[in-house]
Amino acid sequence: MLQSALMKQTLRHDQLSCRLQVDGFPDVSAGQAPGTVGIITGWRLEWMGRPELEGEREHLLALMEVVLPYARHLISGVGRRFGSEDQPVQIEPDSAGGHRLELRSRQAGNPSLVVELDDAELADLVRVLDSLRLDPRLQLQLTVPQPVPLRQRELAERLPLQRRLAAPVAGLAALAAAAAVALIVPPPPPAPAPTAPAAAAAGKP
Repeated sequence: MLQSALMKQTLRHDQLSCRLQVDGFPDVSAGQAPGTVGIITGWRLEWMGRPELEGEREHLLALMEVVLPYARHLISGVGRRFGSEDQPVQIEPDSAGGHRLELRSRQAGNPSLVVELDDAELADLVRVLDSLRLDPRLQLQLTVPQPVPLRQRELAERLPLQRRLAAPVAGLAALAAAAAVALIVPPPPPAPAPTAPAAAAAGKP
């Protein structure tokens, strides 16, 4: 039974442009069943026409922690960088309209690996990561951030600057036009005062 539980397990998730493969063993000390993975020994991300990515457990978890919330923000119309300079993975929009994914090595002297993704490749990456996250065979505590509402500033930044300024500019223009009309159009002349006989006649019973 122990030998069966300690057999190496492989979790594989495929999409059109990439394949994610995670190798590991069940955590027997936690009572995990055979066929599950609680201890990750390695992983590989195979891209069509791109170099293969591989790394340790921390890189896989960091991929989930930055790529999944990054994709949610893109869907909401807010593209911004996820992952700081001291984290192993970082992703951000690039100037060409794609997405720049950077994986940093913890070993001194190893350069960072940068992958430029288009929208379809990012969508496939999100799908394989999400599929792994929801795989019941993966018996691992994940720290993927829960979805949270966009901040007020992010909601405002969803609209282009021209559209954000359109309403206040239109209001100021309308106010200025009303003030100009008031200055150009002369006020109506005062009504003439009634003559004395007419006033006296109006006062008789």
